[in-house]
Amino acid sequence: MDEEILVAAQLSSLYVPTQAHHVQVPTAKATDFPVSADPNFPAEHAVYSTVLQSTQTGTFLLRVLHEGLILELISLSMDILPIRFVLQSPVQSAPGLFLWEDQELHIIALTLAGSLHRLIIPLRETQDLWKNELSNISTREYLVKAYPDGVKGVVYVHGTHCVAVGLANGALLRFDTEYSGATGSTEMWTETMFHPGSFLSSFTSFLSAAPSEGAEIVALASHPWPTDVGSVWSLSRDRVLRFWKPKVGCVASKLLSLSPGREATPSPSSSSNGVTPQVLLYPGPQSLLRVFTNSGDDDRIYILVFIPTPSLAASGGNFHLIAAMGDHLQEIGHLPTSRRTAYCHLQDFMKTLLFDDSSVVAPMWTTVAYPPQIELTPAYLEEVLLSSGSLANKFFEVIMRPGMFSPLTLRLAVESYTTACLSSPGPHPPQLSDAYATIGEHIAAIVGCTTVLHRDAHTGALMHTQYWNALKRDWEGFIARCREIERSSRGPLALGKHDKSIIVIERERVAAIVTEDLPIHLYTALTLDHALPSPPYGLFGLLWAVRSRLSPPVLFNLENCLVDILHQDLAFALADIIHDLATRSNFRDNLDAEAMQDITQRLSELSDLPNVMKTALDVIGGLEVVKAEREEETLATISAPRSEWWRAITADYAIATANARYELGFGLRHLVVFLADDLKQWNPALLAEIFAVFRGVAVMRFVSGPRTTCTLLEPRTTGEPSSLVHRLVHFYAHNKHDVCVAAHEFWDSAGWLQGISPSFAAKLEVSFCEKLRQLGYFQAARDILSWLPRTPAVNYVLARLYINIGRADDATFLFEKLAGSLGPDQQLSGDDRMALAAVLTDVDLTDDPFFFYLHAAALFRTKTLTYQETVFTELAISIAPAEYDPTALWATVIKGYTDLGLYDDAYTAWTVCPSEKQKRESASHLVYQMCEGNAAQTLMTYNFSGFADEVEDCLAFKVRNADPRARPNYSRILYGWYTNRGDHKNAALTMYQRARKLRHLISSTSEVSLVKETCEAYLIALNSLSLADPKTAWMILPGSVDSEHEPRKRQKLRKIPEDRYTPGRFENEVIHIEDIQYEYALLTAQVDIHLRHQSAEFPLPPSSIVLRLTELNCFDRALSTARSLKVDMTDTFTRLTVQCLHLSREPDFVLQEDNWDWLLTDKASSWSGTMADKAWRYLRQSLAFHDGSETDYRYSRTVLETIMQHQKAPPPPWLISALEVHHHEFLIRINLRYGNFGQAIEHTLSMIHKEEARLARDPPKTAGSTWLPYATIDQVLIAAAEQDVVHPQLAQLRTEISARMKRVEKLSNFAR
Repeated sequence: MDEEILVAAQLSSLYVPTQAHHVQVPTAKATDFPVSADPNFPAEHAVYSTVLQSTQTGTFLLRVLHEGLILELISLSMDILPIRFVLQSPVQSAPGLFLWEDQELHIIALTLAGSLHRLIIPLRETQDLWKNELSNISTREYLVKAYPDGVKGVVYVHGTHCVAVGLANGALLRFDTEYSGATGSTEMWTETMFHPGSFLSSFTSFLSAAPSEGAEIVALASHPWPTDVGSVWSLSRDRVLRFWKPKVGCVASKLLSLSPGREATPSPSSSSNGVTPQVLLYPGPQSLLRVFTNSGDDDRIYILVFIPTPSLAASGGNFHLIAAMGDHLQEIGHLPTSRRTAYCHLQDFMKTLLFDDSSVVAPMWTTVAYPPQIELTPAYLEEVLLSSGSLANKFFEVIMRPGMFSPLTLRLAVESYTTACLSSPGPHPPQLSDAYATIGEHIAAIVGCTTVLHRDAHTGALMHTQYWNALKRDWEGFIARCREIERSSRGPLALGKHDKSIIVIERERVAAIVTEDLPIHLYTALTLDHALPSPPYGLFGLLWAVRSRLSPPVLFNLENCLVDILHQDLAFALADIIHDLATRSNFRDNLDAEAMQDITQRLSELSDLPNVMKTALDVIGGLEVVKAEREEETLATISAPRSEWWRAITADYAIATANARYELGFGLRHLVVFLADDLKQWNPALLAEIFAVFRGVAVMRFVSGPRTTCTLLEPRTTGEPSSLVHRLVHFYAHNKHDVCVAAHEFWDSAGWLQGISPSFAAKLEVSFCEKLRQLGYFQAARDILSWLPRTPAVNYVLARLYINIGRADDATFLFEKLAGSLGPDQQLSGDDRMALAAVLTDVDLTDDPFFFYLHAAALFRTKTLTYQETVFTELAISIAPAEYDPTALWATVIKGYTDLGLYDDAYTAWTVCPSEKQKRESASHLVYQMCEGNAAQTLMTYNFSGFADEVEDCLAFKVRNADPRARPNYSRILYGWYTNRGDHKNAALTMYQRARKLRHLISSTSEVSLVKETCEAYLIALNSLSLADPKTAWMILPGSVDSEHEPRKRQKLRKIPEDRYTPGRFENEVIHIEDIQYEYALLTAQVDIHLRHQSAEFPLPPSSIVLRLTELNCFDRALSTARSLKVDMTDTFTRLTVQCLHLSREPDFVLQEDNWDWLLTDKASSWSGTMADKAWRYLRQSLAFHDGSETDYRYSRTVLETIMQHQKAPPPPWLISALEVHHHEFLIRINLRYGNFGQAIEHTLSMIHKEEARLARDPPKTAGSTWLPYATIDQVLIAAAEQDVVHPQLAQLRTEISARMKRVEKLSNFAR
């Protein structure tokens, strides 16, 4: 079988235009040529293409895009991004591409503006091509002198040194140069103009105002470069072939006839006798000439000319073989084309002729076409709607099928559809203006977005039928747009060679002619209604006949039923299952009597049906090309890496053969259902093989379906959509030169055609699913696994897949189930063992499940599935060998349960862990996680027997180093730990350290919550220390830098001389309850004064606090603060006394000021009397509480002194009475100071009387006991005597003093 087919790759699916390297081509000529863009011809569709093949660098493709403004250079042999040269003026018809000395690629192009450009691309490395040479690309320009405003005509580039332009008047403009690799931006070309014929004819043509249309040159050719042949041949519209020599011009011409056997019709210019003018060729550049030489015959040059006959039904034209000998042209023979070319247009051709000097050997014409492809006709779209699912999803899947439409087609269709929607009146849906990540998302979002579900105006019911019809029309319209654009993209442009294959260059695709395998050949023949050889392949004709007699709904339902059977475990014999299917579906009832008779008759003609069925299975599942290659042992020979284009056409071929095999196998299943009543007599192995092959080709067709999203690999750098086969070929390809061999190798490596029963999962099948999972095609792998029975290998791959998609519980179940199949006593069949060993490479199947549990735990660990990892680690510990150290496993279990918040399980595992070292290492992690997990209450219930010090150390570390404001509150946790264990001193120390830390964080801008936390910490520390033994109610605070700056120095332990301190170490502090109380009182006072007086600095010293409170008349707070902080209250009592005096002098003074809140309390308000009385009573009670023997009544003295400073009235009696008891002398002195001599005399008398009474009660025992301040008394006497008015009691005072002195003298004598 030597039939061939075309397989193509869409260039837009290999790369996107924005990824290409763009090079701006400068020009010295200002041009502004308007480009008339055809709205029906996309700019990204090529208008011209040429191919260059080299054994060193591979195959290059040069395309002309955007109406000639962009030249795109693509490598079809290497994976490298293309280059796009952007010109300022459109190029003429045919730019040239050449390889110069295997080091440079030259592109020579002539623009309409009259610029001849040479673009030079260095090729330093064969594998990388221009990848690392983009910065070295250079351009050169030459301005045409003969036509400064631009030249138009047929351009032929004959190598790197010569360019020929055929003009409309038949003349030839030739450019010649010598390229030596010199640098520069310009180069010189020699322009030569040649005219056809002799000098006289040239002169006549010059005198003619309007040259003949037939003289226009439509084709140019020369010997392929490199060559030393410099001649050029041209063909004009009047079918005249001309021979142009360099520096000479036209040396010969020959008129060619339209068809063989007819004389050439003279041209209109050569006859004026009424002869009917000939039919001219179409205008414009055409590929009608080929020039070549035969090996061993260097004197003759042959020209193969094609003359089209578009109006004849016999053929599309004729080939003329012309020999050029010297300056003469001699026609050797004619060659008509096939009848199938009638009314067709020749786009390009390549020479493969056999001939001698007298005749041409007629070839056997064959047709090379693409494999049968689905056309999205309305009838087919109706069949698509038979399946379940939404209309939009089904149409979307059809559009996205591999090879159906190129990404460029879809993108252009989306743009056209969006423009049409936006041009309609009214508001537009937001989907039309949104941005989308992929073209698929864009299509799914916008198509049908303008369709709205309306309600009936009369009944109010939703008009679902009208809505679905409108939505269907919208999708069909979009598909029609895609088909129109795709039809334009598949227009052929040129032929070329790649390796040993012929390639076909289309506007947006590059196809290769490859060998057709048997399934594709048979399927193509069946679709074209061609007869098949009856003995080997006649069964397929019968199968196709059965299929053609069934309606699409019946075929669809039957296919679904067979698929459902293979998705289930086969609990019954296949013969019984098929018989039940045939009975339930009434399969035979869907065939009429004529069809039944015809099928029965054709079946009777098959002598040995089982053998015929086996032959059919061999055709469907056979990969004979691969087998032949294996027999020759050529698989070890690997060629150079292939390109993305090669992988794409390999994938296209693989998809084509998969579809053909599926269609052939589908017909075979129809026959099996038709013969359901006879299946019990069949060999069960044959029936099983039929369904195994069906399963294989069904999976192959699924893999060949629409692109499946990859969730693991990086985003592709090429365009989209791309089939799954295309992506897998990259990993499965063996780098063959033959596309057919590579495609068959791909399916052979997948293993889907090697099954013998649907009850088994072969090694290659499972490995293929595992490969899909590894590449990230999770949904595809899951769908394919659903076709396979649940063998251990399938369960393993499915479990790995569940891990990838986040179904950890299902994976756990499958792993636990699989563990029972492992071990020395495993009960696995040979096939299951091989399949499982292929995917479970990290575990020996003969080992204990212990290692499998470790493997499963490691798999879960990679996906951070902690619970499952912990469970399988525990299972591994439960069966660990005696020689295995499970310490690391216990660490995993403890850490796993801890991280999951299962603290009881974690503590249980910690308790039973046999390693003391591991327990100590894990304790801190467990404690920290419980604290951070808000499980401190649970932590208090654990005793950590033997490791309590480890818990205390780790918590104390956090207390010392963690931010006291952060959560969790480690200070509270450690306090609770100590309190639960009765260690109140350490509990108090913990909270005191927290209070100290928080205190240093408090500032004038701190939040109230921080102050509250600090105060709370002080109070808790006080309470805890109060619970300790009073004999040891003190704490030792480790010294720090902060302790050197404390506002109040405390007792420090000095047991080591200061000069022996280690640098950075400080003295320890002894903390008592009083110290904590003092700090608490100071803090509350500082905060209180700051809240009362926002302008006050923070923190204030104790004395300033009391002073500020006194200034604010907050006497209660000032007095209590001063008492707590042991600050002098003199200023406070002084100000309080002044306030009382003000009230006494001005009773209404309190109504004029706002600072008398201290008299408006509930206690003061309950007192009787005036405000002045209440004030004096407040003062009296304050003195009684804060002034006493411990203060030596200095505040009472201060009050008296303040009163005497501000008024002459006598002080309150209660104040005098209090001072008479304790400070009589002070009363005397203060009155002397302020001139109250009468009061001084009275107080002196009172003091003498009091002392006399004491002496009468208690006789003196020492001399000091009779002491009186006689100096003060003398001052009273002197001061009173100096007054102008003698005080009445002065004499009495003197008398009392004399009597006192006498009594004292007697006592002294008595004592002697």
